Amino acid sequence: MSRISRVIVSTLLVVVISVSLAAQNEDQEKLEWHIIETDDQGKIVPWFSSNLGEAYDQNIRLLWDFWKNMKDCPNGVKYYLQHRFWKKFETSRGLGADQVAMTMSSWNLLYQYLGDSEVRTNMIFMADYYLDHSLSPPTDAWPNVPYPYNTEVHSGVYDGDLKAGKQFFQPDKAASFAAELIVLYKITGSLKYLDAAIKIADTLTDKIKVGDAENSPWPYRVHTRKDKVHTVVADGVVHRASYTTAWVGALRLFDQLTELNEGRVADYQRARGILVDWIKAYPLKTNRWGPFFEDIGTEVDSDTESNADTMAAYIIEHPEWDPDWRQQVVGILNWSLSTFGNRDWIEYGVVPINEQTAYMVPGNSHSARHASVELLFGEKTGDQSRMLDAIRRLNWATYMVNNDGRNAYPESYVWLTDGYGDYVRHYLRAMAALPSLAPDDQNHLLRTSSVIRSIKYKKYSISYKKFDSSSQERFKMGEWEPGSIHGGDMQWDPATRVLTVTATHKIVTISRHQDGSGQVYAR
Repeated sequence: MSRISRVIVSTLLVVVISVSLAAQNEDQEKLEWHIIETDDQGKIVPWFSSNLGEAYDQNIRLLWDFWKNMKDCPNGVKYYLQHRFWKKFETSRGLGADQVAMTMSSWNLLYQYLGDSEVRTNMIFMADYYLDHSLSPPTDAWPNVPYPYNTEVHSGVYDGDLKAGKQFFQPDKAASFAAELIVLYKITGSLKYLDAAIKIADTLTDKIKVGDAENSPWPYRVHTRKDKVHTVVADGVVHRASYTTAWVGALRLFDQLTELNEGRVADYQRARGILVDWIKAYPLKTNRWGPFFEDIGTEVDSDTESNADTMAAYIIEHPEWDPDWRQQVVGILNWSLSTFGNRDWIEYGVVPINEQTAYMVPGNSHSARHASVELLFGEKTGDQSRMLDAIRRLNWATYMVNNDGRNAYPESYVWLTDGYGDYVRHYLRAMAALPSLAPDDQNHLLRTSSVIRSIKYKKYSISYKKFDSSSQERFKMGEWEPGSIHGGDMQWDPATRVLTVTATHKIVTISRHQDGSGQVYAR
C-alpha cells in the first residue's frame, strides 16, 4: 500500500471512530460538565474514577488549586473576597453572606488533610482582611459584628446586607465567623482572633431574647445602629426578618469559649440555654427551619436544607444534648429527604438534595452535606442503612466540578460558597466518618478532637502539633504501616488501614518501622 493510500485509510478510520464515539456520546446523559459514569448495575459513580477515594481526592485538589490561583480584582482585592460568583455579574454582585466563614471551615479540615501550608496561610489572610473591613462600630446597638456584604462591590469594604442594605447584618453569620475565629486562634495562638470572637459573643449574649414560633432568639436581619429588624411590606402583608434556625455557629461559639474559660462564660452558658430550649421547643417539633441565603428577600418564607442538616450534625456530635438525640436526628434527616429529595436522576440510583423551598433546585453542597451527615449518623449509631444512598449523593455532586476546578451549581453559576467553602468540608467529613472513602494510596489525617496547628507528611513519618495535649486522631494510612509513635498511643487496623491515635502530648510523631518491615503500599 502506498504512503498516500495509508494516509487515506488512516483518515477514514479516524472519521469512522469519531462518528462512532459521537453517536455513543449522544446516547449518554451529561450531568453538568461530564458524561454520567455508572457501575455494572447502572448506578452513578464519580466522573473521574470509579475508585471513590481517588475521585473525591481529585475533586478536592482541583478546587483548592482553582481557589488559590484566583486573581485579584482591579482594585487589588482578591476576587473571592468581593464576589460570590466566578465571572458572573462581577460588577454588581458582592460576597456571599457566610463565604469567609464557610471557607475557613473547609480550609481547617483541608490543611490537616493535605499538610499544605498555603491552605493555613489562606485562612489567616481571609480572616485578617474580613476583620479589618467588616465590623460595625463599637458605639452601635449591635457593636463589633461583621457585615456580610459589600454594598459597593469594589469598595473592598463590607457595610451591610444584600437585600436589606447598609448597616444591616445577619447575626447567624456573625456567630459562625466568630466560631471559626476561635479555631484560628487555636491554630495560630494569636489573641486578636480570640478577642474578636469574644466581642461578637458578648453582643449576641446581650441581645438574646426568649423566642417563640415567629421569633428566633436573635432575628435574621437587623440594623446594627437602629436595632430594628428588617421589615418589608409586600401585597399588603408585613414581613419581618425575625426568624431563622441557623444557630449552630452560635452553639459552637459558646461551647468553645466555655471550654476555654474565656470571656463572660456564665453569660454565654445562660444564652446557650435560652437558645437550646428554643430549638427543642420549635424547629425540632415544627420543622420550620427558615432562611439562610443572602439573596432571598425578607418577604419570602423559605425553609433551607442547610439549617436543618447542620443542626443534625451538631446533635450527632453532641449526644449529651438530649436523651432522644437519635430520634431528633432521624426526624431531621427524614424531613430533609422528603422535602428536598430530587428524583430526576433516580434511574442512576441517586436522589440529590434541593436547596430550599423557595428554590427547589438540587445543589452540589446541599447533596454533599446531607450525605456527610448520613454517614456521620451511621458511624455514631452503627446504622448503615443510609450509607449507599449517601455515597451516591457524593458521587452525583462530583459532576459539578470541571477539570479546571470550576464547581458550578447545576445549570447555573460557579458559586464561591456552594462550590468551595460549603463543599470541600462535606467530602472531608464523609471520609472521616467512613475512611474507605479516603484514598487507598495516600496518608491523611481525617479527624481530630483538637485543632491542628501544624502537620508535616514526610516519606516515612508524620508529625503534627495541636492545641490540646489530650486528643484523638483518625488517619487513613495508604502509603505505609505505622511502626511507632511518640506523644501518644496508637491502634492500627491493617484491614481498613485506619490508624487511631490517642494523643497525650501536643506534639506527636508517627513513624514507619525503623527496620523497614512495615508494609509499604504500592502507588
